[in-house]
This record gives sequence, structure tokens and C-alpha cells, in this order.
Amino acid sequence: MSFKKREGTIEKALTPEEQLLKIYEVRHMIGPIADKLPAICSEESIARYLRARNWNTKKAGKMLKETIKWRMEYKPEKIRWENIAPEAETGKIYRANYFDKCGRAILIMRPGFQNTNAVNGQIMYLVYCMENAILNLNSDQEQMVWLIDFQRWNSSSISLKVTRETAKVLQNHYPERLGLGILYNPPKIFESFWTMVKPFLEPKTYKKMKFVYSDNPQSQKIMEDLFHMDKLESAFGGKNSCGFDYQAYAQRMREDDKKMSGFIDSGCSPSVISELQQSDALASGHCSEVSDEGGCSSCDEAASSNLDVVDEKIQGQPLDSKDVANGNTTLPKEMQMSEPA
Repeated sequence: MSFKKREGTIEKALTPEEQLLKIYEVRHMIGPIADKLPAICSEESIARYLRARNWNTKKAGKMLKETIKWRMEYKPEKIRWENIAPEAETGKIYRANYFDKCGRAILIMRPGFQNTNAVNGQIMYLVYCMENAILNLNSDQEQMVWLIDFQRWNSSSISLKVTRETAKVLQNHYPERLGLGILYNPPKIFESFWTMVKPFLEPKTYKKMKFVYSDNPQSQKIMEDLFHMDKLESAFGGKNSCGFDYQAYAQRMREDDKKMSGFIDSGCSPSVISELQQSDALASGHCSEVSDEGGCSSCDEAASSNLDVVDEKIQGQPLDSKDVANGNTTLPKEMQMSEPA
């Protein structure tokens, strides 16, 4: 087994045989429950959790167990268009009807088109879009591209609470699904916000994000290398003049909903959750679960409270990029995320 030194971290490079042994070890940790959830416990899926935890079987197994519990309780694959249709009206998130040059699905995100205030509804719509994008991945692909458009975005679009919940769901339950994220034409103020967001993200995630500007020739080259320009919307420098059409998109999603029913089975009985909890129980302590990122579940309420305070401050006055750059804007300790071990 060899090791690669990459940007300050040690990344394991395993042979295919070593990888397979790690996958079998994690599957053994999950036990017979894995047979009831063949999609989430497939070799490909387990490999994603292992890569997210640098092939540490204990951490990957714990992470996968948490996802299994979440899927059985939240039932993301059972969310239907009718459940989230109001969230989609402005096209704040939608799946493009084309792929990038690598054959990856594309989720277009337009945070400046936010149309609701309820965090739970926004997260449910995000999960629905992730499940739909996964459903439509090409057979030789397991990752997607996020194309984030900053049209109409301003300081009132900022919510650290939503950002934290978004990062939590995506990083904990959809590991290694992001291939590349394009931040398209972010305003100067966003660079300040990005400095504040970084502690929520794992290093592997934010290193996949690229800032792209329409008036920069080098940025345009990035877009041309990634996308088929005749299919890419004109809002991103492409030749496709068609924009988001809510009615047409609704029809596409209803058709996809029909395919979703057989995609993954999360209809396990509550006894399965109990079995997982028993096998994963810690000896004692007020924090019921210590995360790989250095946080704990019992700290969530305190962190959320602090996020509300920060959100109110942000909504009350514009961010000053100089303050952030000089380190005068700091996050509460509970909100900061340490790098995974």
C-alpha cells in the first residue's frame, strides 16, 4: 500500500484488492441490514463512504450507519413533486436536461431566487433535487456538477443556518457525489461570505469549488472545457436561450417520480433502526454521538441558536469584505468545523 502527499494531507492509495477488503469489512460492520438496503450498501456506495473517510473502515462504517438511520426516518426517496412544488416555482434549484462533457448530471442552483423562509422546506427540496439527480446519473457516473448562478444574489440571500444545514446533509449523507462546483459570477460581497462558510465545509468539498467570471477569458475556457456550449444556457455564456420553465420542469419531475419508487427501499421496520442504535451505542456521556468533524449531536441546538443571532446581524447590516479579510468577523466556536481526521 502506498501513500500520496496531497495539499497538506496524507491520502491513502489502495490496490483494488485492498479496497475490496475494506468494502467487505464495512459491509460486515453493517450486518444483515445491508441486504435490506441493497442500493445504499452496494460496493460502489460503500466505496464512496470509505473515500470520504480516507479508507478508515471504522469512520466509514459509522458514517454509513448514520445515513441508513437518516434514510429510514427521513425517507428522501419518497419525497414527491407535490411535496415540494412551491419551493421550485422560481427555479432556485433545478436539474439541467443535459450533461457535462464527462456525462455528469448538472444541478443548477440560483440562491438569489430564494422564495421561502422555512429551513425544513428548503432542505427537503434540496434533498429531492439530489435524489432526482442521482436517479438520472449515467451508468458510468456517480458524481454531479453544481452550477451556482449568482444572478439577483445579495446580502439578504445569506443564511448561515441554511448553509450549515445544507452542508450537514450533503457531506454526511451524500459523500463523494460532488464532482465539481462552479460559482458563476459571484459578487465581491460573496467572497466575504465564502470566508465564513469555509469552516462548515470539509477541505475535499471546498477544493472542488471554482470561481468563474463571465468577463474573464480564463474562466470562459473552464466553461468551454466542461460543458457543451450549444446546450449550456446563455446565462452561463452558452448558446441555449431557453431559461427555466416551471410547467415543463414540473412535468419532467412527475415523470421521474414514477421511476423513483423502485430506486431504493427504505421501508424497513423501526426494529431495524433500533438494531442499528444498539450496535452503535456509546458507553456513556451527555453527547449521544461525537462526529468525525469534531462536533456532537447535543451541541446542535446551541449552534443553531448562535446561527440565528449571526443571521440576524447579517440581515441587519451589509458584510464588509475588508473586515472579513482582516479577521474581524469570526464564527462562534460551536459553529466551526474542524478538518476530518
